[in-house]
Amino acid sequence: MRRPLAAVLAAVAAFAAALLPAAPAAADGIRDGEYWLDEYGIRAAWSVTQGAGVTIAVIDTGVDPDVPELAGAVLPGADFSGIGDPLGHAPVGDDSPDHGTLVASIAAGRGTGPNTGLIGVAPQAMILPISIGFGEGTVDSDTQIEQAVRFAVDSGADIINMSLTRNTLEWPRSWDDAFLYAMERDVVIVAAAGNRSSGTTVVGAPATMPGVLAVAGVDRNGEASYDASSQGITIGVAAPSEELLGVAPGGAYMLWGGTSGAAPIVSGVAALVRAAHPDLDAANVINRIVATAHDAGAPGPDAIYGYGLIDAAAAVASSVPLVDRNPLGDLAEWIALYRPADVDPAPLPTPVVVVPEPQEPLDVGIASPIGRLLPSIALLRDVGIPALVIAAFLTALSLLALWVHRRIEAANRSR
Repeated sequence: MRRPLAAVLAAVAAFAAALLPAAPAAADGIRDGEYWLDEYGIRAAWSVTQGAGVTIAVIDTGVDPDVPELAGAVLPGADFSGIGDPLGHAPVGDDSPDHGTLVASIAAGRGTGPNTGLIGVAPQAMILPISIGFGEGTVDSDTQIEQAVRFAVDSGADIINMSLTRNTLEWPRSWDDAFLYAMERDVVIVAAAGNRSSGTTVVGAPATMPGVLAVAGVDRNGEASYDASSQGITIGVAAPSEELLGVAPGGAYMLWGGTSGAAPIVSGVAALVRAAHPDLDAANVINRIVATAHDAGAPGPDAIYGYGLIDAAAAVASSVPLVDRNPLGDLAEWIALYRPADVDPAPLPTPVVVVPEPQEPLDVGIASPIGRLLPSIALLRDVGIPALVIAAFLTALSLLALWVHRRIEAANRSR
């Protein structure tokens, strides 16, 4: 019995189809690039909470509320630089005006769809933007930070993210009262350790202040980032600081790095913990993050990784005994010991904002509708390459079937 060519090819196609892997519902190239979501337990933590009801104050260079990923997430804030807009939205400064929006997008970006655009660690948290600036035309930088911290507390912030450093171990006395004001009102303060590439070889204030959750940086392998992370005994935890993605003012995607990006990842984790455990005070929020971190480097807390690499899922869901003290120290006790009331302090150097190395906008083909149709790298790797191999096999099998069919037809005609 002869089988028509269509039937032969259909059988071949059915056989090949059985070999093809089921294509997953793929995210775009940006979402695929956020490796920290899965590798650090963040996506797993979302089964419990995504940070709803928590406000993260971003003391930085302003946050653009018109970025699609931050639509509806940015509150009216304030400017303390003297050159920004009153709501803290407009980018401030010439060195890195994108910085604040990049930080906010990593902490609480909401994506542009179920599987598209950049999503933050706590995508249901709110951002309180507080713009500060450094250089000509701005208010004294120490004063800006003091006022910014107080404003954040008075405006209802649950967490303050500070991706900045003085590049000095010391801090001005005016910060004593401001930071203590925040801590006594149950606000978690997260600060970047600083970047070696920016000249910060040792952790600088505010990451040196007792009670502040200082964040070091690691590379894709979870190892200390030489260029992007300073060292110091006050480090609390470590988080990714290399090959980070963020959204800049205007909506451009940026590839960047530094503890400036590691800090908002941890601030996002703190928001998840606060949302999942609303009755916990700041000391216990911090304790859950450090107690569930995965030890790295030398056993126990060290000057490179602190208590270890963050684990958002464990911080949110693990059973962690309550503590009655902040594991990272008590600022009030430090002030009592080290601030003699009768000593006139010497002036301190001017602080410097921790900024990422100069970066170009990331060309990922996402900004236009056509770009959104392009396959992601992960999709090409996981589906495209196997599909090409199977397609080659299918082609060879089809050609063989066609050759057999023609031989049968030729034999029938010769009879």
